Amino acid sequence: MIVLAGEDENDCKILAEIIRAHHPGLGNSRIVRINDPVRLKKKRGGDLESSVRTLVGKAKGKALQQKGPLVAFAVHEDLDGYTDDRYLAVRKTVAAELDRQCPADSAYALAAWESEGWLLLFPEAFRHAHPKWKIPAQLRGKDTGLMNDPKGKLKRELKSPPFRESEGPLIAQEAAKHGLLTAPVGQNRSHADLLADLGRWTARR
Repeated sequence: MIVLAGEDENDCKILAEIIRAHHPGLGNSRIVRINDPVRLKKKRGGDLESSVRTLVGKAKGKALQQKGPLVAFAVHEDLDGYTDDRYLAVRKTVAAELDRQCPADSAYALAAWESEGWLLLFPEAFRHAHPKWKIPAQLRGKDTGLMNDPKGKLKRELKSPPFRESEGPLIAQEAAKHGLLTAPVGQNRSHADLLADLGRWTARR
């Protein structure tokens, strides 16, 4: 059982597609979500320890409820900032605490700026989601971890139909369907760090 936690369901669905694409050895494991909102990036010390303990406990409980062993636990959170020194500090601290407390493989998906920054690494997936959508040249092949408010940029560029946050899972699904999730266009340190975490997962079923 792979358990996800995140700020909302859309983020978790995007994360699930990335996990499936980059860790096919876990393909037979079910992916389920706990509904508790994630608020870890500003916490330190005892507050962080307590919050992670609560999330890990919920993940264990979810796996038990679903009658399966907890194989892995991935936690998503939007940084709302760049892949700068703050990102490095937050990710190092939270990922270490999650790894310390989680009895299974773990990953801390701290998205910079937000999940839409990851989606922009797969520009062709947008037209597969909606034929009239085209990512402009100024948003392609960039370091999207250094791009502020990618969601706002997508809303300004994609009008027919209007881009909404709820479109994220569909774009991720299309990226997976067309083999794009393993061939990003551009870069994002936060995306690369997530893939590094997933690469350390044990291929258990």
